[in-house]
Amino acid sequence: MYLKDIIGQTEAKQHLLTLVHETRVPHAMLLYGPPGSGKLPLAIAFARYLTCDNPGSDDACGHCPSCLMMNKLAHPDVHFAFPVVKKKSGRDTVSADYLDAWRQQLLDTPYFNLQMWLERMGTENQQAQIFVSESDEIQRSLALKPSRSKYKIMIIWLPEKMNAECGNKLLKLLEEPPAHTVFLMVSEMPDALMPTLVSRMQRFRLPPLPEEEIASMLASRYMLTPEDSNEIAHLSEGSIIAAIGNIRLSEERRLFFDLFTSLMRLAYARRLKELKAWSEQVAALGRERQKSFLDYSERMLRENFIYNFHHPEMNYMAREEKQFATRFAPYINERNVMGIFGELQEAARHIEQNANPKFVFFDFVLKIIVWLVKK
Repeated sequence: MYLKDIIGQTEAKQHLLTLVHETRVPHAMLLYGPPGSGKLPLAIAFARYLTCDNPGSDDACGHCPSCLMMNKLAHPDVHFAFPVVKKKSGRDTVSADYLDAWRQQLLDTPYFNLQMWLERMGTENQQAQIFVSESDEIQRSLALKPSRSKYKIMIIWLPEKMNAECGNKLLKLLEEPPAHTVFLMVSEMPDALMPTLVSRMQRFRLPPLPEEEIASMLASRYMLTPEDSNEIAHLSEGSIIAAIGNIRLSEERRLFFDLFTSLMRLAYARRLKELKAWSEQVAALGRERQKSFLDYSERMLRENFIYNFHHPEMNYMAREEKQFATRFAPYINERNVMGIFGELQEAARHIEQNANPKFVFFDFVLKIIVWLVKK
């Protein structure tokens, strides 16, 4: 991954290059923004540039030993930390335990989300964390001087997944960082990070990508027609990950769509027996997929509410979702939309807190029945 390979984000790339050229690279940077905006690819491309033996004015050379090692993501001065799940041994798992899978994921595509990473690990029904043992691994990785380059670089993907103890240990390292160390933290929820951590980093926000840049990528890489490229780019809301998923209704999105439409139909008809079976089906998905489904439901609720205003340029739905909205949208209005939003968010909080999902989702469907009556 080179800077030239990053889709869009021209301003962010130029700013990072300016920091290098003016020799004022900060010891800790927080790259944050919505999913699919290119934060992780940008961090990796910047790490390549910092470690390159013969960097040009706007990108790494691609030929030096450092660049060749970065091709395999095996540079001795570039380290990674990312959310993982505990293995059966019961000990705290660290990123090194999944390093081969991590490298393969990045080589396949650096544009991915947490659910895709869980599937890569084969642990999609579990919740991932950055455990306290990771902070010890980070300290050991950065204790020695750089072996090939001027910098030692630590890329931490989704630092909001750090548990509190790990965050406190990392705080001490940021307060007194080893010489020539650069932390690149890649976050989608910077507000979930410890404020003391954030205060010790320079923040760089990556905005959603413009529709025209996503459409251009889809047309060139996937050979889509201009009409299809523009439609999918619009649906993707600035996210490369969403754009790739929207090329076809992915298996997971199909599942979520079917679950959402079934929920609303059954709740409106007050079919309790079927709703109980529905809640048990969702409870069996695993917590990360349950949270993803609730996020999807929030989006569909918002889209159906907006659909009532008859401004199609403001809607971001696939064809099947839009067809459902033509019938369902009138049932989502100012009298119940915020109430249903509240129930979705409360269910998500309970799942995050490891509540029993069977109880959470059956209670949730009962409340949805009440809100749909307020049409």
